Amino acid sequence: MRAVQLILILIVFFGANVYVFYRLFMMTPTVLPLQILLILAAVILQLPFFVSLLLGNSLPTKLVSVLYQIGTSWIIIFLYLFIIFALLDIISITHLINIRPLITHSWLAWGVLIGFVSILLIVGNIVYYNKKRVEIDIKIDKPLARPLRIVAISDLHLGYGIKKDELEGWIGLINAENPDIVLIAGDVVDNFAKPLFEDKVYKTLRRIKARYGVYMALGNHEYIGGEIDRNLNFLSQANVQVLRDSATLIDNTFYIIGRDDASRKYRNSLANITDRLDHTKPMIVLDHQPSGFEEAQKCGIDLLLSGHTHGGQVFPISLVVKAVFKHSYGYHTANGTHFYITSGLGIWGGKFRIGSRSEYVVINLQGR
Repeated sequence: MRAVQLILILIVFFGANVYVFYRLFMMTPTVLPLQILLILAAVILQLPFFVSLLLGNSLPTKLVSVLYQIGTSWIIIFLYLFIIFALLDIISITHLINIRPLITHSWLAWGVLIGFVSILLIVGNIVYYNKKRVEIDIKIDKPLARPLRIVAISDLHLGYGIKKDELEGWIGLINAENPDIVLIAGDVVDNFAKPLFEDKVYKTLRRIKARYGVYMALGNHEYIGGEIDRNLNFLSQANVQVLRDSATLIDNTFYIIGRDDASRKYRNSLANITDRLDHTKPMIVLDHQPSGFEEAQKCGIDLLLSGHTHGGQVFPISLVVKAVFKHSYGYHTANGTHFYITSGLGIWGGKFRIGSRSEYVVINLQGR
């Protein structure tokens, strides 16, 4: 089934790329060197992402990192080119405006297109690197000896794209909050731990300072590369305590419960995990994909933290994300259960945020 899905994705992706490059070729001024360059780009830009994904562990890390950055950045560029050309074709087909002469072999159209996409990407990159600090005060209807200061993050996607130097800056932001505990709602590893071991990124993660330590639930990207044991080994060396359908009692005061990712066929139910817990104590759940709000309410969960959606990452993907998930971003509450879906501290793929922000969340949790 996965092989069939992959083949269908490849067919759609390559077909859409043919459309985009055909439209680019028709827009390109009739200058032979420029047209040859475009044809070469049409061939070369199809390969980097898939090579990095399928052969990443077999090639030198620096080469894979370059291929990954080029390939994933092209996906974002391709998305916007596809949208632009599709809109232009709709206008042309419906005869709303006779734009075909304006966009055929035109230096002006070429310049406007390249300029618009370039500005969009520059702004998106700047937005990505400017992390948003979110602070929320939450009061629950259970006793808590003292207020609990939580830093919640998700979707770091450390690997071939996001590396140690960027992580060091994030840890500075986290430690500046003087948290009691750091909670991660999945996707610390972006598929493969190979570049993380080579660069000893686990030593960097150990620098997170929190009274009760760092806890996380696994995300889908810890599994995608088929190296879950190696990824768990990395997280263990980083002093990140992974909870897989299990709970731990902290300071005999509150529970942290970690769900296995929803992509896992045999993950346990939240009811089974919490059945033998002391429900008079606060219960905080980490569940990577934001689909368990109703279940959390039934189980008397006080705080549910999720990620996965990236807040849509780039427009108009954000519209698709909102359609797929009932709750795709932000703070929600119902029946005494508080739910926060973070857009993530890192990002998947090209480092662009268009219509969303990367963030870390500071939660001040108080009991009654």
